[in-house]
Amino acid sequence: MGALADSNSDPIVEPVDLLARAFPSLTEDQISFLMDKLRIQTYPAGVMLCTEGAYEDIFYLVSSGMTVIYKKLNDNEDLILRYSGPGEFFGEMAIVQAAPRAASVRTIEETTVLEVDKPTLETLLSQNAQLALTMMRTTFNRQRENDQNTLRNLRQSYETLERLDRAKLDFIEVTAHELRTPLTVMRGYASILAMDPAITSSPTLMEVVDGMSNGTARLHEIVNNMLDVQRIDMKQMTITKSPTSLPVILRGAAQDIQPALAERKQQFTLDLGDNNDPIYIDADGALLHKALMQVLLNAIKYTPDGGSIVMGLRYEEHDMLQTSAHIAVADTGIGIDQEHHKLIFEKFYRLGDVANHSSGKIAFKAGGPGLGLAIAFGAISAHSGLIWVESPGYNDVTFPGSTFHVLLPMKSRVERQGDFERMGSN
Repeated sequence: MGALADSNSDPIVEPVDLLARAFPSLTEDQISFLMDKLRIQTYPAGVMLCTEGAYEDIFYLVSSGMTVIYKKLNDNEDLILRYSGPGEFFGEMAIVQAAPRAASVRTIEETTVLEVDKPTLETLLSQNAQLALTMMRTTFNRQRENDQNTLRNLRQSYETLERLDRAKLDFIEVTAHELRTPLTVMRGYASILAMDPAITSSPTLMEVVDGMSNGTARLHEIVNNMLDVQRIDMKQMTITKSPTSLPVILRGAAQDIQPALAERKQQFTLDLGDNNDPIYIDADGALLHKALMQVLLNAIKYTPDGGSIVMGLRYEEHDMLQTSAHIAVADTGIGIDQEHHKLIFEKFYRLGDVANHSSGKIAFKAGGPGLGLAIAFGAISAHSGLIWVESPGYNDVTFPGSTFHVLLPMKSRVERQGDFERMGSN
C-alpha cells in the first residue's frame, strides 16, 4: 500500500500509521490483516458515502478531507449532527447491529478514506475486545453529544416559537380591540335604521338592514372569540365559581341551538337520564355554557342536513377526577381522522384545504376561524376538567360521526350536603 496525501497536499499519511493512531489497541498482526483487506478510496466533494435508512456494509476511516454527517428533517432541511475529519471513523454501528444507517454521510471536499467491509470488521472485533470497547465508547459519546445538540436545538426552537406565539397573541389582542369600535358603531347605526319607518315599510330595505345586523353580529362574535383565545393562552381567563346545576346549563344550551337545528333540519336529543334532580357543581355557569355551545355548534356544522345529535349527562367515578360529571355530544357527521383528534383543539386549526375555506357559523362543513374548540378546551381546562373526541375516522359519504366528551370534577354528595348545611347555619 502506498502513502496517502490529503486534499491540500499536506504531508503524506501512511495507512499503517493512521490505523495505529485511530485504534491504539491493534496489534501488528491485526494491522497487517487490515492492510491486506482494506481499500483506499478518494472521492470528490458531494459524494454520498452513507445513506440514512439504507442497509450498507462498509466501515470508513477518514484519512484526509472532510465529511458531514446529518439526518434528513424534510425535503428542504437537514439536521447536521457533526463533521468528520482525518482520524475519525463512522459506519460501525450499522454493521454491528445489522441495522440500516442512522444518518447520511456526504463528502464536503475531496476526501480519502480507508474502507473495511463487514466480514473483516467483524473478524477484527471478535479478536480484539479492547477495539470493540473503544468503538462502543466512541459511539455512545457521539450519541450523547447528538442528543445534547438536539435538546439544545429544540430548546432554541421552542423559545423562538414562544416569542412568535406571544407576538401573534399581541397582534390578536390589538386587532380585536381595533375592530370592536367600528363594529359597535355599525351595529348601532343598523339598529337605528331598523326602527326607521321608511326602512320598515320596505321589505327589500329591511332585508338589507337585517343582513348588516347579522353580519356585524357575526363579526362581533368572532372578535370576542379572538379575545377569549388570547386570554386563555395568556392564562388571563378568570372564572367565578358558584353552585351550578348542569342540567340547567344543558337545557339552556339545547334551547339556544334550536334555530340552528331548525335551519339544518337536524334532530336533537337531550338525554339527562335520571339526573333531573338539582345536583350542583362548583363552576362558572356562563363559561360552561359558552364551551358547550362551541361543541354543539361544531356538531351541527359537520353533520349533514337531516342528521342527528345527542347530548347526554351522567355522573360517574373517574380515576383522575374522582366523582365527575360526564357530558357527551354525539353526532352523525363526517367524523374525524385519528391524527386530528388532538389538533382540533388548537387555536386556528382547521381541517381541509384552506383554499377551499367557506365562511359560516352553521353551514355544512363551513370552515370558520378555528377558534370554537380551542375556547371549549380552555374553558373546560379552567375548570380542571378534560375534553376529548372519539371518532372512527373521516368519511363524508358514510358519516361515521364523532363523540365529544367533557369530564368535569364535582364534589361528592356528602361534601355538597355539608356545604348546604353550612349555608343554612349562616
